[in-house]
Amino acid sequence: MSFSPGEEGALSQAAPDVNTQDLCHNPAQCVATGNTSEDKVSPVVDEASPSSTSSFEILDMESVLAPYQEVQPHWFFCRQADDNTFWLPFSREDSDKLENSCNTAASKEEEVVVAVDGQRYDVHVKERKCYPVYWEQAPTEVRRCTWFYKGDKDTRFMPYPEDFSKSLEEAYMISVTLNEWKRKLDFPTGETVILHNPKLIMQYQPIGLQDEWISSPSEQTRPRTVKRGVDNISVEITDGEPEKVDHLVFMVHGIGPACDLRFRSIIQCVNDFRSASLSLLASHYKRAQQDGLVGRVEFLPVNWRSALHGDATGVDKDIQRITLPSISRLRHFTNDTLLDLFFYNSPTYCQTIVDTVASEVNRLHDLFKQRHPEFNGAVSVVGHSLGSLILFDLLTNQRTGSETREGLSSWEPCCLKCDTLEQALSKLGLQQYLDTLQAENLDLESLALCHDSDLKDLGIPLGPRKKILNYIRRKKLLEDCRTQTECVAPLPPLTTDHVGNQPLGLATQHSQFHRAQSVTSAVDYEYFDVGIGQPSGGIAKGQVSIDYPQLAFHPQMFFAFGSPIGMFLTVRGLKHIDPSYTFPTCKSFYNIYHPYDPVAYRIEPMIVSDVDLEPMLIPHHKGRKRMHLELKDSFTRMSMDLKNNVLGSIRTAWQSFARLPAVALPPVIEGETTTETDLEETRASAEVTASVKREEKSADFGTKILEWPSAFHNHYFKGVCVEAETSVSAEQTQQPEIKVGMLNGGRRIDYVLQEKPIESFNEYLFAIQSHLCYWESEDTALLLLKEIYDKLGVAFEQPQQ
Repeated sequence: MSFSPGEEGALSQAAPDVNTQDLCHNPAQCVATGNTSEDKVSPVVDEASPSSTSSFEILDMESVLAPYQEVQPHWFFCRQADDNTFWLPFSREDSDKLENSCNTAASKEEEVVVAVDGQRYDVHVKERKCYPVYWEQAPTEVRRCTWFYKGDKDTRFMPYPEDFSKSLEEAYMISVTLNEWKRKLDFPTGETVILHNPKLIMQYQPIGLQDEWISSPSEQTRPRTVKRGVDNISVEITDGEPEKVDHLVFMVHGIGPACDLRFRSIIQCVNDFRSASLSLLASHYKRAQQDGLVGRVEFLPVNWRSALHGDATGVDKDIQRITLPSISRLRHFTNDTLLDLFFYNSPTYCQTIVDTVASEVNRLHDLFKQRHPEFNGAVSVVGHSLGSLILFDLLTNQRTGSETREGLSSWEPCCLKCDTLEQALSKLGLQQYLDTLQAENLDLESLALCHDSDLKDLGIPLGPRKKILNYIRRKKLLEDCRTQTECVAPLPPLTTDHVGNQPLGLATQHSQFHRAQSVTSAVDYEYFDVGIGQPSGGIAKGQVSIDYPQLAFHPQMFFAFGSPIGMFLTVRGLKHIDPSYTFPTCKSFYNIYHPYDPVAYRIEPMIVSDVDLEPMLIPHHKGRKRMHLELKDSFTRMSMDLKNNVLGSIRTAWQSFARLPAVALPPVIEGETTTETDLEETRASAEVTASVKREEKSADFGTKILEWPSAFHNHYFKGVCVEAETSVSAEQTQQPEIKVGMLNGGRRIDYVLQEKPIESFNEYLFAIQSHLCYWESEDTALLLLKEIYDKLGVAFEQPQQ
């Protein structure tokens, strides 16, 4: 039966009442003395054991038992989801690294840290804890697993605690060495494990610990299956991710705390998107991976909501005080999600949002470069829903290297003109933390030496910490720029690296300008007049007046998922985007949306208003249109052809029946000239010829009707499978290349996903799901991979179905 599960679904950590020294490390001594304990390991179960039947003895036994071999351990980590506990295996590569580190950690006093899962997590081997690197999350337990169990109602095997597994392994070693089975292993908590034979090991639970609500006595005595080693259980273990990172992508979430219908966080959704991309790389870039041309693409989540809600700003408490008590669930949903849209249109909270997004992206970028010093690839950004609008405004307000240099010397925000700690906190709106900082004798000078961990130890929440650290960086950068601009010679012209991503002039000259990642610069409305062509402020028209931070890198591509950018630009008063406009630091932009997404809007009609362009259809990841779309197109063409052919044939037949028969030509009347006679003869012969043709068509009408079923089948159904494989590529090659402005380098901007067959039945029913489908969409992930590796010159290959 079951053992006593703890909070994490594992056995009770109480040590079993088994003295491992008595369990015969020396088998010969064990045989000579028979040193076994009745309450520990019984050599043979003579009496009927619980639930023991003759079926246990019917199993085939090997005639010659193999010698004892030590079990091979595998490392697992714990994951909590929906109040359930799951134990998932590390990849084989990570498990081998952990096992090697565990063997060497015994001789070291300090903690041994091993980077796992693409270096996104650090495992503290001695502590048996796994800590995330790029985001804040509670540490999870890791376990060196050798023995597993599963009950009748369990869907997967669960690992035993390490001390419990050690006791089982020692008892198993004795049974194999002495070839004595049906041994019983008792534990202090009342669990009993019986080793019937090498292939059948069961665990029983004492009746006193069984569930009183179980109605069936048979269920109370039903044992659990015990397996030794990870090779004997059904679990999928991957080989591990490629070490080489070809491209880095930051993904910014939209409104609300949940990113999909399962109410998962941005971290979990990005993990799914990363897993889908790894699977697609293995199937669609298999040959390139074998040749070493393709590594992997790293996707990192950017969480900005924690700096806006909770204790960071206190706005949630203010909103709660004015919220009506009626329809509480609906109002809670509104306060939790829809209010983010209003926050972004508020000058106060919009500044907090853009500062948080920019600082978080820059922090992740710096941390990634530290952990991957060999990385020399490009960086792209992805925004979903409101996150795409935030990135759009940030990229619109970026400055190139020369413009940054020109503005640094004259840039001096008034909020940095603070001489005391009290003035600085007052400007930041963080007066409530003045007593906390003064209690530690901190002033502005000592505050500038603090790190994020120091402020966290003082009990300051994440949002205020980010504001304080951002203020310190901006103030220090301003002071450095004042000093450097007085003595620095003019910088050489900017050069671009082979990826077209980062200007090398700034990277190699004067580090103070590379630190411009945290500088905020006011929106220059005249600057946008040139790019957008709007006389009243261009793309900044209708925006709140805030300072936009500068990113530490130049994004290569910007992907928008389910984006309301077009709607927001229109509401701001921008009716037309100049075709020559492009982002200052990003040259590619893709607007990806589901056809039923209620939040998504198009961009191309704002650039090319005189041409009605259909969006680009994103191919299915299996290399074709979905079958229901193919059938829909085929039936549409069929109905049009039938309509034209049938109506044309009926019209011809009706005209032939309605026409009078031709009469004999009358004799030439005196006074008519020969020319007139010739003209009449010509007209008559033309009428006869036309009549014959019409009669032939009417005669063929019946034949066409009789032959219509076979022609219909050959034309519309015989080639559906062939058309399905090549329809997307054929349509794209037949369409002439259309210039839609320079926002995406002259290429198309709007890309639409193919809806699933079940979604086509009721588009309203799947509207909300359509807005949240991008995280699990393999078609979307494949489009990103294709655009990324096209720029690297790696060919895309369609796998054979």
